[in-house]
Amino acid sequence: MPPEVMLVGAGPGSADLLTVRALRAIEGAEALLYDALVGPEILDLAPRGCLRIRTGKRAGGASMKQAEINALMARMALKGLKVVRLKGGDPSVFGRSGEETAYLEARGIAVEVVPGVTAASAAAAQFGFPLTHRGQARRLLLLAARLRGGALDTSGWAEAAQDREATLAVYMGRDSAGAIAEGLIALGRDPRTPALAVENAGSADARLITAPLHRLGEAVEAAAPTGPVLLVIGEVAARAGSAVRPRCASAPCSGDAAPSASAWPRSAAR
Repeated sequence: MPPEVMLVGAGPGSADLLTVRALRAIEGAEALLYDALVGPEILDLAPRGCLRIRTGKRAGGASMKQAEINALMARMALKGLKVVRLKGGDPSVFGRSGEETAYLEARGIAVEVVPGVTAASAAAAQFGFPLTHRGQARRLLLLAARLRGGALDTSGWAEAAQDREATLAVYMGRDSAGAIAEGLIALGRDPRTPALAVENAGSADARLITAPLHRLGEAVEAAAPTGPVLLVIGEVAARAGSAVRPRCASAPCSGDAAPSASAWPRSAAR
């Protein structure tokens, strides 16, 4: 069997938001390279004898260099191990799946990408707002808060900033919320545009912070979030509810907590 690596989306944090394919990949892993945002509820789904290696990759914290991660994946795959690279959210959304795929395929290693629920979708579902909405939001843009030379890089944002019917979902925006708001206003976005920030989107401890765009930075600063933060800017943000919506299983919603990982059926295929 040729060497292979699976780049698997772990979703926003809760094990019951994994896809079935992701669950089966984790259950069958012999080597698991996981990012800092992947919690124990998901890691516990891996076999007992699986080699677990934390790669980090969390903004502002120590992490393994991308070149080291690439080399480690290749080395383990070429040894014949079933390698799963487990990423928070979706591997194709700011997850460097393109870089890792190119590196591995150049060395004769097959790659399968398993999609996951991304933070924008998780936040919208939890707090009851749409990402697109007829008459309010005809397109959705996923952006990353990037710094260049110590300043926020807003290159390419101008058209989106000026389009009132564009929802902007800005990832990794916790420490740059004020600069992001100021940059968008400077590019033409109405300062009164509804905006929100969601900390730990998709998790049981998710938190919603709302403010008009011109006050978004101070609202996030006052809330002092410590987890990952997604910013959503656009008319649809005004539709967000203040409480996390309960998730339904086969029975009607009762507001009960989501089932733990131990309640999941184990895949028959190992």
